[in-house]
Amino acid sequence: MECRAVLVWGWLLLGCSWGPGPFGVGAAALSTATYELDDSYGLGRQFDGIGAVSGGGATSRLLVNYQEPYRSQILDYLFKPNFGASLHILKVEIGGDGQSTDGTEPSHMHYENDENYFRGYEWWLMKEAKKRNPKIKLIGLPWTFPAWIGKGENWPYDYPDVTAYYIVSWILGAKHYHDLDIDYVGIWNERAFNSKYIKLLRYTLDKHGLQQVRIIASDRLWEPISFVLLLDSELRGVVDAIGAHYPGTKTVPSALLTKKKLWSSEDYSTFNDEVGAGCWARILNQNYVNGNMTSKQTCVSTRTIAWNLVASYYEELPFGRCGLMTAQEPWSGHYKVEAPIWITAHTTQFTQPGWSYLQVDGHLEGGGSFVALTDGLGNLTIIIETMTYNHSKCIRPPLPHFTVMPQKATFYLKGSFYMIKTLQVWHSRLDFESGSSSLFQQLHPVKVWKGGFSLDLNVDEVYTLTTLKTGQKCGYPEPPPPQPFPSNYKDDFNIRRVDNGGIYVRRTKGVFFWVFADGTYRVTGDLAGEEVLMKGLSGVRDNAWHTLTLNIQGTSASGLLNGYPLWENVTISQPSNGWAAIGTRSFEFAQFDNFRVEAS
Repeated sequence: MECRAVLVWGWLLLGCSWGPGPFGVGAAALSTATYELDDSYGLGRQFDGIGAVSGGGATSRLLVNYQEPYRSQILDYLFKPNFGASLHILKVEIGGDGQSTDGTEPSHMHYENDENYFRGYEWWLMKEAKKRNPKIKLIGLPWTFPAWIGKGENWPYDYPDVTAYYIVSWILGAKHYHDLDIDYVGIWNERAFNSKYIKLLRYTLDKHGLQQVRIIASDRLWEPISFVLLLDSELRGVVDAIGAHYPGTKTVPSALLTKKKLWSSEDYSTFNDEVGAGCWARILNQNYVNGNMTSKQTCVSTRTIAWNLVASYYEELPFGRCGLMTAQEPWSGHYKVEAPIWITAHTTQFTQPGWSYLQVDGHLEGGGSFVALTDGLGNLTIIIETMTYNHSKCIRPPLPHFTVMPQKATFYLKGSFYMIKTLQVWHSRLDFESGSSSLFQQLHPVKVWKGGFSLDLNVDEVYTLTTLKTGQKCGYPEPPPPQPFPSNYKDDFNIRRVDNGGIYVRRTKGVFFWVFADGTYRVTGDLAGEEVLMKGLSGVRDNAWHTLTLNIQGTSASGLLNGYPLWENVTISQPSNGWAAIGTRSFEFAQFDNFRVEAS
């Protein structure tokens, strides 16, 4: 492991000038402006932290299969304080046995009388996060629910007492079996909310001694939840935070009037190259700045949570590589610490939940933004971003056009900050031409003279200036090089040979060999089963083991049952390549073992 605190002296190349003397010879500053940082008139809204989501259907699925030491290294880059991303928050999916974007996460209750708090990997992931950062906040949110919740209907609010117990049992299981304290729980990811259910959830939490667990609603849009909270005082009393997804750094008046915590509870969702890093840098600041703050009331979220934590799923699935880093090759051990990790560090390594924003407008005159935060004990952190329009587009929502230009910025520290004499400086520059970005480098400290300092800002940069000296850029030796998936593979890992996956799986084309408990078989060219290529009698019976073999040679396929040919000479039209898997048509009871793929 290597920790770097590199002092870079090339001021002219970086275009930086410090102090009140002649401003300099760096990037041509097309605008000049001064900004005041003053806590004399009070502070802005509390900062609740930066986090990421493990959810949306198995987005962290491959991580658990990494061998050591690589698995622990990846976890350190995500969660270890003053190391990499140093995340303050981990939000996980409460598995519900349903497709929720890139796969399915198992429920702790497959049916009403079934409870198992060791299924899936989210328990393991939360414990690993807590092991590295005991102060990390944990959030649980259901994406789907087992069918028994709605007694056969896909609607969890028909029997709100059943749904509330189901969620509370997950929280109790987290504590009883894994010693995990869940801090917040959501309602239903990006779906409708129900006021009666939310109130009953609060009652059920309290009944089981879980008063410390707070409720977020509704993990969709600012409305209609904000408007309903204004009309329903009882509901307003049980909802602790309003969570909106992909708000585009904006909020709405009714959300402000609730006086609740306003969170971007899912954001980013963008390919993790330099443009993705630019997206992340821009929204981390502007989710606060673009609320047009008035008086002591800020107007936008003070918590931003990225979907997703780590791209540890196959890149061909929906939203491939939309994680803060990439770890999709457990067979080789290869992973990549992407630029968004170090963009995150600009905020997370120099702030903590419980800090407060200063009351500043936050818009730079030449484009871009800045935020300033304090712990109220004399420490100050300033984060500046100058991301340009073409280099900071998130996948959603559409980004209105704006302009950013090189500029000179002078900051004056007032109030309790006037006596600050030195600020540590960390810098990133996203280079979209040569591809040689400079990420999270420590520069020479800036001297504050008569309460002020100046710097020349170029485009597509991030600066952190802080009184804290604890920041580090740590790293491990390079992981093994990438390798293709092995052509011969044995495992009990269940995937499909398809040309689509995740939420797009119903569009899948390929070759599908179905064997049914009624003694028949069918070969289809699509997962929906509409394109029947061959069918007949198989003679199978249930409650017995059977060996299925699917052979593909060029464009021809054949199938064997228990070692004997059952069908052959089926022509495959598409796809030309894809995935191999074994599975069931629906939620039938079935067991699988000794899965093997041999390719040549």
